[in-house]
Amino acid sequence: MFVAGKYDVIVIGAGHAGIEAGLAAARLGCKTLLTTLSLENLAMMPCNPSIGGSAKGHLVREVDALGGQMGIVADQTCIQFRTLNTGKGFAVQALRAQADKKIYQAAMKKVCENTDNLDLKQLLIENILVERNKIVGVTAETGETFLASAVILASGTYLSGRIIIGESIFDGGPNGQRAAVKLSTALKNLGVKLMRFKTGTPARVDARTLDFSKMEIQRGDSGMQNFSFLTETPANNQVCCYLTYTNERTHEILRRNLHRAPMANGIIEGVGPRYCPSIESKIIRFPDKERHQLFLEPEGLNTQEFYVQGMSTSMPADVQIEFLHTIPGLENAKIMRHGYAIEYDCLDPLQLKPTLEFKSIAGFFSAGQSNGSSGYEEAAAQGLIAGINAAALVKNFPPLILKRSESYIGVLIDDLVTKGTAEPYRMMTSRAEYRLLLRQDNADIRLTPYAIDIGLASVERAEKFNRKLAEISAANKILTETKITPSAEVNARLAAAGIAEIKNSLPLAELMRRPNVTYEKLRDIFSLPEISAAAASQVEISFFYEGYIKKQAELAAKLDRLENKIIPENINYHAIQNLRVEAREKLSEIRPRSIGQAARISGVSPADISVLVVYLETFS
Repeated sequence: MFVAGKYDVIVIGAGHAGIEAGLAAARLGCKTLLTTLSLENLAMMPCNPSIGGSAKGHLVREVDALGGQMGIVADQTCIQFRTLNTGKGFAVQALRAQADKKIYQAAMKKVCENTDNLDLKQLLIENILVERNKIVGVTAETGETFLASAVILASGTYLSGRIIIGESIFDGGPNGQRAAVKLSTALKNLGVKLMRFKTGTPARVDARTLDFSKMEIQRGDSGMQNFSFLTETPANNQVCCYLTYTNERTHEILRRNLHRAPMANGIIEGVGPRYCPSIESKIIRFPDKERHQLFLEPEGLNTQEFYVQGMSTSMPADVQIEFLHTIPGLENAKIMRHGYAIEYDCLDPLQLKPTLEFKSIAGFFSAGQSNGSSGYEEAAAQGLIAGINAAALVKNFPPLILKRSESYIGVLIDDLVTKGTAEPYRMMTSRAEYRLLLRQDNADIRLTPYAIDIGLASVERAEKFNRKLAEISAANKILTETKITPSAEVNARLAAAGIAEIKNSLPLAELMRRPNVTYEKLRDIFSLPEISAAAASQVEISFFYEGYIKKQAELAAKLDRLENKIIPENINYHAIQNLRVEAREKLSEIRPRSIGQAARISGVSPADISVLVVYLETFS
């Protein structure tokens, strides 16, 4: 055995999960190896050219608040920014940005190459080395062995990947990359339970062959629109997207060729994503729908490729060309890359602890699509937590386990390791019980203290965060303690600012609870201190939604009490009388960390939880 290197942490895969994992471990002082099948495809976006979106934008902001990299690089390289759901409440508003794929990759590669403690190597890892149920290292295709105290699997959709375009089928990963076939076999030999999932991507078309005059233009938003709490420059909106629709001619062509669809003729075996179906799946599931919207999104500034969002397909090439030409603006479209489906192996996440470490193999972690999730943002979030917890294992400091009540990352990981998933998991705001507490605007207030505590926050981040907290505290104090009395002069000033007059003495905080009242307006009227826009926004939201926030916080506190009731790792559920058989089996399989987690397991009833609580109180 040729030992080519010894590391604290080895990360397999340099996609969005692997990069965050590798950077986090290295920044926390671990000697880290980040491996990838291709250095040219590090941080690749094999599907849509965007970052963020509903719930996903929340994840990016949380990754940033914890000291991750995705938000910073997105701000530097994305070419259009839009806030979604602006007509709704702050809880569901989310930032989405169009990315320049190549510039994003290059910027992220530069960060990785210049991070202390991080080695970047182009390697195909084929085997995981385990001794006495503990990780010891990995073996590469080259015959090299690399030893480590912790290994993080972040293999994305490459495990036994299979590309499908109609009747054309071949082994491979996204964008024509190689598949990791032997690694999939190695995991099975370790007793890892694997599942078979499927995802897909639409065609890319040549912008020179499109008629944008037949489409609806989609421009970016103006003003400050950024993912990272460190970014202080306005969003750089350089491109437009376009909206068009399918029609009955499109649908007729798809229906006529459904017998050639791989999902219908048995070629595709994996389970696909429910919330991002192929266009042929949409035709079957929604037969009465007259049209489906499609977004034409540029892949970058220096390419003519446009991504047809909403048209994911694995239909044969001739069918793809035929139905694309029925769509307004795409009548003469030339396909530069055909849409395809990709089947891949992923592990059952019920095998993982909330730290993302395997229950059966000490020091072995997994993050991203290898855990059955979908999306760049979900991957980055898991990668960051896996990197932090791998470093915690090596450096012997407490792991980071985020609660559902304090982060979307906590919801994401808890859902995966507690409930599992029967299809590619996608983060949605509806999955979070306390959405009003988990807004994208307050991600730093919720999570940056963790980054500071574990040493992942830079000096700049810590200083900026502490200044913001001080501004918020000072503003809240002034607004609460400063009372105003009705007078002709006061009401005249209020009226000039578009604020209804007052009839009784009241604190300025009461005015903040009125619609359309901002800190800036009150500052100008009553000569209040100047504070940053970010701090002012927090002050406004906290007063306006105070009652709702307080109610959700009280409910979250009740949940936290259950989360704080820790269950011993060595508990024998089969020895607990009055537990139902199904509950014993589920609890023994998942081995929840707390009563709160146990209560979320499918098949464990409230009565079972009561029995478990009594048992712990009696025998602890």
